[in-house]
Amino acid sequence: MKPKVFITKPIPKDVLDYISRHASVDVWESEGPVPEQVLRGKLSEAEGLLTSGLRVDGRLLDLAPRLRVVSSISVGYNHLDVAELARRRIMATHTPGVLDETVADLIFGLILAAARRIPELDHYVRAGRWKAGSQEHLFGIDVHHAVLGIVGMGRIGEAVARRAKFGFGMEILYANRTRKPEAEAELGARHCDLNELLELADYMVLMVPLTEQTRQMIGAEQFARMKPTAVFVNASRGQTVDEQALVEALRNGTIRSAGLDVFAEEPISGDHPLVSLPNTVLVPHIGSATAKTRYDMAKLAAQDLVAALQGRRPAHPLPELRSLLEDNLPG
Repeated sequence: MKPKVFITKPIPKDVLDYISRHASVDVWESEGPVPEQVLRGKLSEAEGLLTSGLRVDGRLLDLAPRLRVVSSISVGYNHLDVAELARRRIMATHTPGVLDETVADLIFGLILAAARRIPELDHYVRAGRWKAGSQEHLFGIDVHHAVLGIVGMGRIGEAVARRAKFGFGMEILYANRTRKPEAEAELGARHCDLNELLELADYMVLMVPLTEQTRQMIGAEQFARMKPTAVFVNASRGQTVDEQALVEALRNGTIRSAGLDVFAEEPISGDHPLVSLPNTVLVPHIGSATAKTRYDMAKLAAQDLVAALQGRRPAHPLPELRSLLEDNLPG
């Protein structure tokens, strides 16, 4: 008998067909969240769960006594209670790597949009405010040959750094728990501590995972260290930043502007202070949102799901759960 799998969002048909060849599949076809009463029914017999963003904690796992594997269509996995999954010896996987270049494109778009005030000036033209005469009040700032500081030099950070170095001749600084000798050799990137990076960077990109150590790691003290001409970009997780401190820094001119793909609470409300500030560029958590990348992520997650259900080694287990593989549970 095929193992039962519950999928919490629509996925591409051929990816669904692939899973269906190996499992008995039930799909929540709405883009909205799955109601708890539906979860309660669907998870009672499920051995596999394919999801994206669903909070998987002890309370949910209590509804799924037969669950063996959770496969998340995401690179970040702060929505998964890793300790609880490990305690129950449930494998979990994610989709790193496949979205790196796409997210880096979006980050660089935010850098350019904030530096040259593109959304603000688009509205300026559409409102009929463009008149003849001096244009100095429309000036932005240069990106080329400026200093880029990257906090969290993972694969996406390195992809951003390559664009900065080879496309814009930027100087690269990075703050990371470990040195990246290959990035230093290829890009001339210089490793430094966070405080030095904040003080020197013209553009600061935050790309750390959300952990207890990184929660609100950027706040009033950090913004105060930055140049008043600096641009702050966050495409990691909204909770890595003290949003009220960011609002104050933008209002008071402590920093010049910000480009944000993530927020402490999503969707961000229309009356949030960030929305009314002209020196912000705000997009709705779309870092990996291209048709090809989202397809590739779903396919990767499906392949890992099937592998784990079949007792094979999934290609992308959560790092904290690799010990389960050594115990052959599962794969």
